[in-house]
Amino acid sequence: MPRAIIAGGGLAGMAAAAALAEAGIGVELFEARPALGGRAGSFTPPDSQDAYELIDNCQHILLRCCTNLLDFYRRLGVLDRIRFYDLFHFIEPGGRVSCVRAGVLPAPFHLLGSLLRARFLRAGDKLAVLRGLAAIQRGPGGDDLERITMLEWLGRQRQTTGAVQRFWRPVLASVVNEELDRMAAALGFQVFRLAFLGRRDAWHMGVPQAPLGRLYSPQVWEQFENVKIHLGAPVERVLIEQGAARGVLVSGERREADYYVLAVPFDRIPALLPELELDLKPFEYSPITGIHLWFDRPVTDLPQAALLDRTIQWVFNKVEGRYLVAVVSASRNLLAMSRAEVTALAVRELAEFLPRVSRAGLQRAHVVKEVHATFSARPGLEAFRPASKTRFPNLFLAGDWTRTGGPATMEGAARSGYLAAEAVTRAAGASRQFLLPAI
Repeated sequence: MPRAIIAGGGLAGMAAAAALAEAGIGVELFEARPALGGRAGSFTPPDSQDAYELIDNCQHILLRCCTNLLDFYRRLGVLDRIRFYDLFHFIEPGGRVSCVRAGVLPAPFHLLGSLLRARFLRAGDKLAVLRGLAAIQRGPGGDDLERITMLEWLGRQRQTTGAVQRFWRPVLASVVNEELDRMAAALGFQVFRLAFLGRRDAWHMGVPQAPLGRLYSPQVWEQFENVKIHLGAPVERVLIEQGAARGVLVSGERREADYYVLAVPFDRIPALLPELELDLKPFEYSPITGIHLWFDRPVTDLPQAALLDRTIQWVFNKVEGRYLVAVVSASRNLLAMSRAEVTALAVRELAEFLPRVSRAGLQRAHVVKEVHATFSARPGLEAFRPASKTRFPNLFLAGDWTRTGGPATMEGAARSGYLAAEAVTRAAGASRQFLLPAI
């Protein structure tokens, strides 16, 4: 049986491991942290009274168009732990709620009626949104979407301030984790074409109903007899000899296999494999901040909502309206604030949207600043994203920062893992296809 070593137990490394296991390749996966998941992982908060309590780094969601992530969950047998919602809530300061959902019209017109009725947009904003969606449906025309920002493109489409701030930004900043004036227009285009102008249900929001860490716990991996997982075991170096990878160092010990997959963040590559000589200077990080809040009583009945015109962008109801997670994507302005200041900001803003917050007592709070959450999806970066295949014939790359064809999402990570697994099977002379097309 051919053997592969995977460095990194985030979604990319796990997706590669599951696919390679199906192909009959023995896998050893080495993860530096004490649990799988990487940035899409879980942990026990330090103030917890329950040693078994797990919370996620941040609220991670998916859409039904995330075909490869859903396929990965299917391989693990945890697809039934994802709950999908066919209704988005948009809340204005003061508490007025508007809902967006599909109507009777076929795609790509299924959201038309809902958008026209939405109270959070003025008449001129609605016309601008429809004009922008129609332009995306037609295609980029003469625009080089890799070279301009999404905000530039929206300006060319005569989008109103209300349309940009209350429609385009809440959706795209959350999916791509970048502000519109720093985001390549190509990725904004892709999000709307796949999720909102594609199949009628492609935009449905999936929310894991268990902590992410439990979706891929060691017990879940017991079904894969040819996968061995090593936790708390960082790969320190890839050993290149005679033009190929011949081993890795783990805690000073040499470990060998036939094939190697590096499923690590881009800033780890130079230390692990300086011989690869990738040009990583154009890459930088964009942060995400998750604010976990436990109240002494229920403060909302909504499962999730976009919050308009404030710092907090989305809020998710985790447990009975008492435990909420507020999310700020591209949260550079929060990095210098103390966790107490971020908590106070979140509670103050939530009270503007959810009136019951002002009458509730805050029992606990935990702020997670994921400084290295995703790469910043800036114009011109696509040309620097490497493919899974490298110049070493038995070594491959995975990670949402590689050339996945999309932004840095959980779907992108799963795609990269499948692409790396396909490359391994080709190198092994038994080519397999794992990547699923977008819907």
